[in-house]
Amino acid sequence: MTQPAWQDPAPLALDTAPVPAYGSGSLADLLPTLAAGQGVEGLTATIPELTPADRNCVFLIDGLGWEQIKAHPDEAPFLYSLLPTSLGNTGRPITAGFPSTTATSLASVGTGLPPGEHGLPGYTVRNPETGALMNQLRWKPFTAPKVWQPYPTVFKLADAAGVHTAQVSSPDFEQTPLTKVALSGGSFLGRLSGEDRMDVAAQRLAAGDRSLVYTYYSEVDGKGHRFGVDSDAWRGQLMYVDGLAQRLAEQLPPRSALYITADHGMIDIPFDEQSRIDFDEDWELRAGVALLGGEGRARHVYAVPGAQGDVLAVWREVLGEQFWVASRDEAIAAGWFGPVIDERVYGRIGDVVAAAHDDVVITASVNEPHESAMVGMHGSLTPVEQLVPLLEVRS
Repeated sequence: MTQPAWQDPAPLALDTAPVPAYGSGSLADLLPTLAAGQGVEGLTATIPELTPADRNCVFLIDGLGWEQIKAHPDEAPFLYSLLPTSLGNTGRPITAGFPSTTATSLASVGTGLPPGEHGLPGYTVRNPETGALMNQLRWKPFTAPKVWQPYPTVFKLADAAGVHTAQVSSPDFEQTPLTKVALSGGSFLGRLSGEDRMDVAAQRLAAGDRSLVYTYYSEVDGKGHRFGVDSDAWRGQLMYVDGLAQRLAEQLPPRSALYITADHGMIDIPFDEQSRIDFDEDWELRAGVALLGGEGRARHVYAVPGAQGDVLAVWREVLGEQFWVASRDEAIAAGWFGPVIDERVYGRIGDVVAAAHDDVVITASVNEPHESAMVGMHGSLTPVEQLVPLLEVRS
């Protein structure tokens, strides 16, 4: 039935939003599947397409989504050649989780849990205990890590089970709260250069009969945020990390499996008023809002007490053609944050959750000047942000 021309277009139906593949093919399922295949008790192999290996290495490239690899065969010939191996040689991607952002995704990788359980459901979220916004990437203001995220990481479980376990990353990350709650367990080996990380990861992989090694590279994401994924600077980083991946693959010891994945993809957003809606300059969106959390493409909106319904109605009216706009309970029921929501996590989720459908962001020029100036963005449920590779090399 065609709408009359005088009627406002209907908002996006929530059931049209793609839901991450929690429990079968998401980032949260990767390490439990690998460790279960190594005999670590209490973990379940929930990605049936993966074949167990004695030695497993995960190389996570921050910001390198599935669609970016597919679009750049010349800049990333090695990674592109591995696309058919993804997800156990099915040639399919896996999904990040919601929101598709670094803090959330790294916590999902390390704990093996969806955001609704590990409790890092966004870039910034409200701490129900204090009422203040908590930046979960930078961990500001400081919050006791074990209170915020009490579950053991898969690395800790594997280490306790006798698996040789190590993380190889930038030395700057060794003592961060995010590392402690998401990626700790076994040995942390800080190396500055990408080449050194690849070499040490291969060495650590060979150091045990059963090994679980994680390594990480961030600058593909960094250049994407600053210059965009359509920039020469970003392409240069893609070429560099393609060489790193090949360097690591060529050093795999026997009985090893290397999995190359990412925490999210990225999309460039034009600098115009239609594509960048400034919350700090929009009285209509600000009405009844106590705190604006999340990030440009995945917003947690915390209402003044008693104004939740009005805020939801206004955000849906103003943004509903471009964003999936849900109440907290609607987003939970839709499965955006996973099948289970811990009680301590419930209040961290916005009264209203807005996930971008179109090439558009909600900026906050006054309160978030750095984030608002970024070219490349991510966070939402769209394929370019959600789909990530699970490329595989075996020795």
